[in-house]
Amino acid sequence: MTQSVEESGGDLADSKGAPEQPVGRHANSTLLVLFLSLGGLAFAVLQSLVAPALSTIGRELNASTGNVSWVITAYLLSASVLTPILGRLGDMVGKRRVLIVVLVILSAGTLLAALAPNLVVLIAARALQGAAGAILPLSIGIVRDELPRERVGVTVGLLSAIFGVGAGVGIVAAGPIVEHLSWHWLFWFPLGLVVIALLGAVFGMKESPVRTPGRLDVLGAGILSVALVSLLLAISKGQTWGWGDTKTAGLLGLGVIALIVFVTVELRVREPLVDMRLMKVRGVWATDLVALILGFAMFGTFLLVPTLLQLPAATGYGFGKSVSQAGLFLLPTVLTMVVFGPLAGALDRRHGPKVPMVIGAVCVVVAFAFPALGHGQIWQVLVSGVLTGAGIGFAFAAMSNAIIESVPAAQTGEASGVNTIARTIGSSIGTAVVAAVITSHTTAQGLPTDTAFTAGFWTCAGVGVLAVVAALALPSARRRHQQAVAAGVGDLPPEP
Repeated sequence: MTQSVEESGGDLADSKGAPEQPVGRHANSTLLVLFLSLGGLAFAVLQSLVAPALSTIGRELNASTGNVSWVITAYLLSASVLTPILGRLGDMVGKRRVLIVVLVILSAGTLLAALAPNLVVLIAARALQGAAGAILPLSIGIVRDELPRERVGVTVGLLSAIFGVGAGVGIVAAGPIVEHLSWHWLFWFPLGLVVIALLGAVFGMKESPVRTPGRLDVLGAGILSVALVSLLLAISKGQTWGWGDTKTAGLLGLGVIALIVFVTVELRVREPLVDMRLMKVRGVWATDLVALILGFAMFGTFLLVPTLLQLPAATGYGFGKSVSQAGLFLLPTVLTMVVFGPLAGALDRRHGPKVPMVIGAVCVVVAFAFPALGHGQIWQVLVSGVLTGAGIGFAFAAMSNAIIESVPAAQTGEASGVNTIARTIGSSIGTAVVAAVITSHTTAQGLPTDTAFTAGFWTCAGVGVLAVVAALALPSARRRHQQAVAAGVGDLPPEP
């Protein structure tokens, strides 16, 4: 049964030229997955590791709170801008080749950050590190090209879960590293992982035969860069500048206009950076929406839980934990991500990505609604963390598999890159919004009130409901099978 392009992307494979190649070529798939996992883990750890240490970094580098926040902002901006560009280059010239370049850039940026003598150098180093945002879409593309079809779902689930796990590990490890060593070691440890992943990519991987010949859409890349930089800069600095400030409003307006121009240009150029017809595929736009929302929720919990745990017990609702102790309470979240990521891949093989994605989104809603109703006991915080980890593990893995099953192999990097951007933007929005909620309810001493945490948890739960709705919009397994065949993605087994 043939679907329309609006429903299935039916002629996408033909529009990109290269037919799909056989999969399952790689001689040692275990090592391949290990090297890809290490690269992804290092990138995700670096994304969150500096957040708990910002005050320490600012104090040692004599930087204000506003200026030191650029350590995170530069990373997010770079990742958002370069991910679609590098993902597209991977589709064009070879995913392994581009992955090696990305890991070299990440190594250089991490080494520079470890040696940084001042804030300017550290911010520049973080911008280099952000280029590694392309690791996930490139890794997913390599897995799809190289592994047998029956192993793709579970492997992609593992890789996707590792990105969530890495973010959690970063939050957990930051306190002990800063307390017992120095903030420079926040970068020395991940550098070892990056170097191993780089050596594995150079000596332990073959180049994928799946390519999409063409030229890089420089105009589109430039417009998209303006749009993403404007939007993320406004979101990241809105709380500091003020949401009604001219700079904030101007950047938001510029970002929206640039996005509209980008879509218009991409629909007209012959070889677009992002094939906007992909956005007409229900499996793609629904998945990107889930990524945006759950990125919000994940970083919401990384901000709410440590802050609540570190408040003095004298407040009556805080727990008086140190930075290191507070980080340890996120370990259940990290561990459940590890378990439920591969499990989502197994469910995907049998029922398609819709089932684990819906389950994951529901878990996230419950995870935030539970402490919103009561968070005065430590066990309530732990239960919330376990549910968050299960939900993120399920949903993140299912998102990657939904993208894989919705687009032709030649466009895996491109579509996965857009999904990664959505997650990054969601993380930025979540951090800014939850921080604004917390700071809007403070005591005379400037500490967040108990009401602030209740409002923060309810905000994340409400946003999570939108993720459930978006996940329900995904096509069923039978519908997915029809769309995959029409789009040339492959002969996936229909729903029994």
